[in-house]
Amino acid sequence: MPRVLLRFWIVTVATAFTMAVTASLGLWQLDRAAQKLAMQAQINERSGLPAWTNAELLGAEDPKAGVHRPVDLLGEWVPQASVFLDNRQMNTRVGFFLVTPLRLAGGDGVVLVQRGWVARDFTDRGRVPAIATPPGPVRVQGRLAPPPGRLYELGEASTGPIRQNIDLAAFARETGLPLLDVSVQQSGEASDGLLREWPRVALDVSKHHGYAFQWFALCALAGILYVWFQILSPRRKRKTHGTDAR
Repeated sequence: MPRVLLRFWIVTVATAFTMAVTASLGLWQLDRAAQKLAMQAQINERSGLPAWTNAELLGAEDPKAGVHRPVDLLGEWVPQASVFLDNRQMNTRVGFFLVTPLRLAGGDGVVLVQRGWVARDFTDRGRVPAIATPPGPVRVQGRLAPPPGRLYELGEASTGPIRQNIDLAAFARETGLPLLDVSVQQSGEASDGLLREWPRVALDVSKHHGYAFQWFALCALAGILYVWFQILSPRRKRKTHGTDAR
């Protein structure tokens, strides 16, 4: 096979492979965007449903199926099991998330409540803020949420009142509480000194559209360069210099 023809087929196969891969990656990003749009629609739908009470939450076969749904719960705090999660942000400020188990009335279930955010004392990193936890029956309104997100942690997990992360299964074993495998993000005014301006749950779809555009642009560029250098440019050279110019 002549070298010119061999080079032509090598470039053709390489270009076809490049276009196939970049087009597939672009379609994959569009599929990821569609999945997130469907998830966002589900979140929005659940957020508009009637609030679960103790009976619905305790009676649910899989409480995680109700994540993002409003809740209106009655119970009693378990203040001795309160934990301050460190390095948590709200409105760009760094402080603590206070989480406290709530023993639900009418059953033996306990749910971990993300009660809100509070600033920390940076002059004494071992000091925890004084937050009032009312005794007796309380009403907690909010939304069902996944457990607090995990942050990168060096070394072994702490078991004191200040922690970087909290694992529900390990915390249940530590405290002996029958914790549900979901949490509650409490809503309402900051009457107890805790800020509850939780960020709106919104999935970022635009980045997937941006990535898809980049992959499709690379696919188109590969095709354009192939047509120019393998077809149009040699044709122009043949017209200018004769059929042997290629």
